Amino acid sequence: MTTDTSDRTSPGIMITGGSSSRAIRLRARSVVMLVVAAGAGLLAFGWPLLVPPSGIAQFSAQAPFIFGAILPVIAVLVMVDLSSDHIDVKALALLGVLTAVGTVLRPLGTGTAGVELVFFLVVLGGRVFGPAFGFIQGVLTMFTSALLVAAVGPWLPYQMIATGYVGLLAGLLPNGRHRLVRGRAEIVMLCVFGAVIAFAYGTIMDFAFWPYTTGAYGELSWNPGASQLHNLHVFLIYELATGTGWNTGRAVTNVVTIAFLGPGILRVLRRANRRAFFVSQ
Repeated sequence: MTTDTSDRTSPGIMITGGSSSRAIRLRARSVVMLVVAAGAGLLAFGWPLLVPPSGIAQFSAQAPFIFGAILPVIAVLVMVDLSSDHIDVKALALLGVLTAVGTVLRPLGTGTAGVELVFFLVVLGGRVFGPAFGFIQGVLTMFTSALLVAAVGPWLPYQMIATGYVGLLAGLLPNGRHRLVRGRAEIVMLCVFGAVIAFAYGTIMDFAFWPYTTGAYGELSWNPGASQLHNLHVFLIYELATGTGWNTGRAVTNVVTIAFLGPGILRVLRRANRRAFFVSQ
């Protein structure tokens, strides 16, 4: 006789059936906080498309300081809200382990030609434990790894939010209860996601700082006097010319690591999640 555990919950771990679970339970307030964080991040990355051309030159001098101060505060507020009464010590332990492993992996991926080992583990963590867990894992992994490799600078808040997006979106992918996304199909889906997110991450990170390169790249530089549509067109050309190699290297790294390491890591994470859940009963 078997027992259905699909509706059983503990304070920090929730099993939803199939191969997908949520290590952090989301309430309405937490969802709002995640939406606010995502919106603030999009504003920080895409502000040149929203500010009138006449005001872009003046705002561009203040933008890095404004968003550099706001984004970490928002990220901290979201993590505090998500961890308050929504996650227990077992889920925190899992988060700590994944963050530590991701921190150690970052120096191993030298960044040469876009080879980075940070993102595949964030994808797998978000996949198994859900969007809120993935967001926190992405933010913490990028922050702690930046301290380890001495890569702290005005770009770090943007990297933290962007990597948080990676875990968040991975947690929103179709879950394993659907037959079409089980087994090999799930790995294929995650590989495709890893490739797409690699280009998306590189593109938004480049766009976040491209407006500050006035004149540095000649005709491919940002023009504060031109329209948003013109600058967006120039940026796409700039990204194709300068970012394609890095983005491709990042995409290949994600696909290879997910394809070869993903099945085993997913089994380990899901087993750890189930054991954490049953211990609390």
